[in-house]
Amino acid sequence: MLKQAYLLTAQWTDRLVKDAAGIDEHTRKKAEFYVKQIANAISPSNFVLTNPELLRETLSSNGENLVRGMHMLSEDIKAGQGVLKIRQSDPSMFDVGKNLATTPGKVVFQNELMQLIQYQATTKNTLKLPLLIVPPWINKFYILDLAPEKSFIKWCVDQGITVFVISWVNPDARLASKSFEEYMREGVITAINTVEAITGEKQLNAIGYCVGGTLLAITLAYFAAKKQNRVKSATLFTAQVDFTYAGDLMVFVDEERIRQLETHMKEQGYLEASRMANTFNMLRSNDLIWPYIINNYMRGKKPLPFDILYWNSDATRMPAANHSFYLRNCYLDNKLTKGEMEIADIRLDLRKVTVPVYNLATREDHIAPAKSVLYGSQYFGGPVKYVLAGSGHIAGVVNPPSKPKYQYWTGDKPNGESVETWMKSAAEHPGSWWPDWLDWLKALDAETVSARKIGGGKFKPIEDAPGSYVKVKSWT
Repeated sequence: MLKQAYLLTAQWTDRLVKDAAGIDEHTRKKAEFYVKQIANAISPSNFVLTNPELLRETLSSNGENLVRGMHMLSEDIKAGQGVLKIRQSDPSMFDVGKNLATTPGKVVFQNELMQLIQYQATTKNTLKLPLLIVPPWINKFYILDLAPEKSFIKWCVDQGITVFVISWVNPDARLASKSFEEYMREGVITAINTVEAITGEKQLNAIGYCVGGTLLAITLAYFAAKKQNRVKSATLFTAQVDFTYAGDLMVFVDEERIRQLETHMKEQGYLEASRMANTFNMLRSNDLIWPYIINNYMRGKKPLPFDILYWNSDATRMPAANHSFYLRNCYLDNKLTKGEMEIADIRLDLRKVTVPVYNLATREDHIAPAKSVLYGSQYFGGPVKYVLAGSGHIAGVVNPPSKPKYQYWTGDKPNGESVETWMKSAAEHPGSWWPDWLDWLKALDAETVSARKIGGGKFKPIEDAPGSYVKVKSWT
């Protein structure tokens, strides 16, 4: 009876919002999102008296499960400095540099915004063109270097690629004024300059993940405007260049909300990591919030160790100026594909970007929806290979050939059609997309050279990978 009453009430409130007259579409989407959050929160399974399993466990243990749970709740509020930081994995089981991010390499350069890591070659010869990976500054780069059997970075090194990775700083108030342009100049372009100095190559291949991919695309448009041909190919992992179909994150983006965030960030110089982490968790609250509320605080059990969820909770802060530019120019005004975005007083035109692009989307992505990535593909001026991987924003990318869990699809360059229409003529492939990407990369330039030494004799290594920037925590 409780279950059916709950389901009927949830369906009624959903229809109430969808059928409401006289409201604009953005307000309707916001209402749908928050009504869904309330419906998820009041599920009978989230309460002891209406969850038979919890009730039996509480009675049989004389409430010891709740005592353990309240102790864990207290620890998590303390860890979040007054904000509940839900533990999604057992943090005691992981240590960055010890059993995560262990691919051998050195930090060869650093400045205020980033450390640049070069990884030790494991093959006698490597591809002539080096690879630079631009991860998101919203999260830490080691999602691409988890345990060795899951590490995309290690796999690339073992395939004979000279790999460089940007490790962004976890900013504090001292970097409040660091702009989006400075992230491009002092981050991506400085990294490209350093890679060129170390390898002697005038071009490189580049990968951008999530907002790192957006930054990479903007850098390519900047290079195109300056008539600089410094990137041979670009690979985008679940990255958006057009934000027309940016999904549920648009719920948090309007003029009023951005002004509130800007006022808040102005007071302390950054947006707390907890704000971003909670936002992403809310997008999948039935997967990332409520199961842990029940398991941790009601059953009193520690979550199982899971490297991806440990990384998910190891969030970073957002510098005020950079984050404001990103929200306004991308999410709110969608200026890049309109040809209205300006960087360093230069108006950017994405259609002038003619380098080959490998544009990877994931089918169940709730952060960069497959529809959004597909729609953005049409705005590049050169050849685009759109690839759709199974699963979501993380698991669809971290799908190694040694232990593949999901499939992927390849097809023609999208032209603004729906994902469903594109898939009708696409070919489905079992296993990991990683070898397909490598074949695409080698088809552009397969020339090899002798494996390079770290630093190239020009840059003295600063410290071992993964470096110190990635170990700075947002919570104490």
